Amino acid sequence: MRTLIKLAIVALIANAAWRVGNAYLGYYRFTDAVQQAAHYRGDKSDAQIHDRVFALASQHDIAVTDDTLTIRSEQNRTIVEGAYTQPIEVIPGVVYNWPFAIHIDTPIVDPLKLDSPIR
Repeated sequence: MRTLIKLAIVALIANAAWRVGNAYLGYYRFTDAVQQAAHYRGDKSDAQIHDRVFALASQHDIAVTDDTLTIRSEQNRTIVEGAYTQPIEVIPGVVYNWPFAIHIDTPIVDPLKLDSPIR
């Protein structure tokens, strides 16, 4: 009987680790994609980057809104800040709203100018 209880506890821990790990994997994939979009934005406007970030959020099943995410450019940098919570069923029947924060501050690189020959 003790072995069954230990196995049930191990299964619960493995299930929780799997679900939390998947949530973090989606978070890291999303932030990496947003950083790439902001870094190589070229001469795109903040509105175009906004649309791209929200398309990426939809693609990665991230629930952000205009109220929870801001995108702005300052000089030659793009700054994306925000937060969201994702419900994770840590234990069957127990849902925890896991908080995630987003802060990306990256310089703007124009890929067209990188290919120009040095004079």
